[in-house]
Amino acid sequence: MFTGIVTDIGQVLKTEQQGDLRARIGTGYDIAGIDIGASIACDGVCLTVVALGREPQNWFDVQISAETVSKTTLSGWSPGKRLNLERALRVGDELGGHIVSGHVDGVAKVIRVTPDGDSLRVTFRAPESLAKFIAPKGSVALNGTSLTVNEVEGCDFGINFIPHTRAATTWGTVREGDAVNLEIDTMARYVARLRDWG
Repeated sequence: MFTGIVTDIGQVLKTEQQGDLRARIGTGYDIAGIDIGASIACDGVCLTVVALGREPQNWFDVQISAETVSKTTLSGWSPGKRLNLERALRVGDELGGHIVSGHVDGVAKVIRVTPDGDSLRVTFRAPESLAKFIAPKGSVALNGTSLTVNEVEGCDFGINFIPHTRAATTWGTVREGDAVNLEIDTMARYVARLRDWG
């Protein structure tokens, strides 16, 4: 379980196919406090730590199934790619964003980036099957970041990125055409499920 509050910007150091995809991610986290088997959200995808090391910098390895690769942007990972990272929520931690599972629902696409004062307004296009779960003033997780939706029109929805968010995450380099991991709000999923049963 996560909150969508990014606590480190990591970097892909290497990837290799070993049956599953395996990736090494450089991090600013103190790896002495990370256990093998721990969950870390990497660009919004909950991944399990399978190895740790300190050279040439602190790093952890994750193993990624073909199913996860097929439903996320992870197929595009290559050395140098920057990632939003978040450690799993612990009992007593502040819930500053919203409840995020790290189970990505699909991939959204950036279709427009527009400066708006000191902020940046970004319009995304969601897969049609997920668009019904996105509501104005509701929450979404995009690349692991808890964000508030401004407006929705069909499959398109807008997000306003303040300077702090752009500086503390990878959103400072967002470009039109980018593919991003989308996780819809868990509450929206259950409300829709209850409605369908009604």
